[in-house]
Amino acid sequence: MERAAHSEAANLDDIAQPGSHNIAELLALNKALDDLERIDPRKARVIESRFFGGMSVEETAEALNVSPQTVMRDWKLARAWLIRKMIGRG
Repeated sequence: MERAAHSEAANLDDIAQPGSHNIAELLALNKALDDLERIDPRKARVIESRFFGGMSVEETAEALNVSPQTVMRDWKLARAWLIRKMIGRG
């Protein structure tokens, strides 16, 4: 199972790359982000800021008025949660 999580992590990173047009992955990510928003809005903002907005840890921390350590913690937890959700175990 560990290996599947790692391969899915790579897929999550590839979703927003230019030329990636897998609609199913984008829809799954959008649904997972909507679910995360309901559970933990700040973690959803961290993902949106960093993954889609291309913001650095420091920029995200400033925008959300939290520490860079909080951004990194939220980033790691939210990313893991999204991956699990997208592969159907969330």
